[in-house]
Amino acid sequence: MDRADPSSHADFEHMFELAPVSLWLEDYSAVRALFERWRADGVTDVGEFLRRHPERLADYGAAIRVLRVNRRTLELLGAHDQSALEAALGQVFRGDMLEHAIGEVEPLWRGELEYSNQTVNYALDGRRLDVHIRVRILPGHEKEWDRVLVSLEDNTREREAQRQLQRSEQYARGLFEHSPVSLWVEDFSQVHRLLGDLRARGIEDFKTFLKVHPEFVDQCMREIRILDVNQLTLRIFGAGSKAQLVDGVHSMFRDEMRDSFQEGLLDLWAGQLFQQREVVNYTLAGETLHMHMQFAVLPGHEHDWSRVLVSLVDISARKKAEAYLEYLGKHDVLTGLRNRAYYVEELNRLSRKGPWPLGVLVVDLNGLKVVNDEQGHAAGDALLRRAGEVLGKAVDPPACAARIGGDEFCILLPGGGDERAVHAMAERLLSLQELNNQFYPGQALSLSIGSAVAHAGDQLEAAVHQADHAMYAHKARYYADRGVERRGRGG
Repeated sequence: MDRADPSSHADFEHMFELAPVSLWLEDYSAVRALFERWRADGVTDVGEFLRRHPERLADYGAAIRVLRVNRRTLELLGAHDQSALEAALGQVFRGDMLEHAIGEVEPLWRGELEYSNQTVNYALDGRRLDVHIRVRILPGHEKEWDRVLVSLEDNTREREAQRQLQRSEQYARGLFEHSPVSLWVEDFSQVHRLLGDLRARGIEDFKTFLKVHPEFVDQCMREIRILDVNQLTLRIFGAGSKAQLVDGVHSMFRDEMRDSFQEGLLDLWAGQLFQQREVVNYTLAGETLHMHMQFAVLPGHEHDWSRVLVSLVDISARKKAEAYLEYLGKHDVLTGLRNRAYYVEELNRLSRKGPWPLGVLVVDLNGLKVVNDEQGHAAGDALLRRAGEVLGKAVDPPACAARIGGDEFCILLPGGGDERAVHAMAERLLSLQELNNQFYPGQALSLSIGSAVAHAGDQLEAAVHQADHAMYAHKARYYADRGVERRGRGG
């Protein structure tokens, strides 16, 4: 612009007044003098100086003199005229604006004639404004800084949108990190590629393919990339950090976990992008975890499976409770042997399917009623537990030992239960009985044993009755040898 040209000066005045951004013409000469005093006082790093003495920022603000503002400035800050604005500058330049002011001071301190910064102003009605400030010391005034052009661009909406996005991201991150279930974000894109390659090769029966090529399952497991896990995942799997978990995760993919992953592959092949099942996982230390797993390819990633969310709920305690309930349903709590319900079920199964021959031993505990009457039921229970120890040690699968009454037990020997096997089992019981009596002083353990063998086509129930009668005959001899009337004494 030619300073001697009045029309050019008028054009400048017109453009300044009607500019669509806030414009300020200011005098920074007092700022320059303030900097000289600070340097004379030994200040070298103005940023560090102002952080240690934030109250000195007020000196910087007071040193700026406003010469002129345009119409957009008055509209932006809600001032009727420049006089009203100047009178209220303390309301405009306040609060968290001071946090940004150091970013304006430092370029000037370094002697930069032009710079920009993101800062904050406040309108006269209290509205907080995010503004992008540009400062330019005008040509010809570089020595005195007495003419500085400042522009403010209102970007409050954009910055608020950014803050809202940041808050949303922080909220989502908080939900993820502190979720009460184990969360995994994984990349299955290479698994998607491998399955696609199989289809391209004409593979249609994927289940048969996996039977022929079981190594394909391991290959797919190696191709999974773990992108993120939450804090509960680290605690459950015993990892000190996400990096430690990622480094050790492939050592966790084994045994039953491999089987459940194969089921998942079959579902993915069939197009099931959401799955849930109970699975077994392993901690980094090798401990078994029972989990309820939900697997979902996230929306927008169906084409390549590059984002998959896996959630795991630890159901180990529930599985232990279920196992214990199942145990109670099939076991006698006092002796640890199978209970009568299991015995009846097993007897029915064997009567239908065998295998034959089937050996049956009926065992009765001698003298239980006397012990209960004279020493109390706690002593009787202790004797029953000892009987359970003897029978439990005598029997190996597929044989079964069960408590079928108060003091009555039964052993089933399927498949190899011929006469010799049955006789050998009876001898083993008596031998273990003697060992047990040596280990436990006091009340002697005494068992009456009867046996029988059922062959294919025989009535199994008849063999049980035969063994039962043989046991009673053995029991009668036991009491006769001791000169005891069983009917009078019981047990």
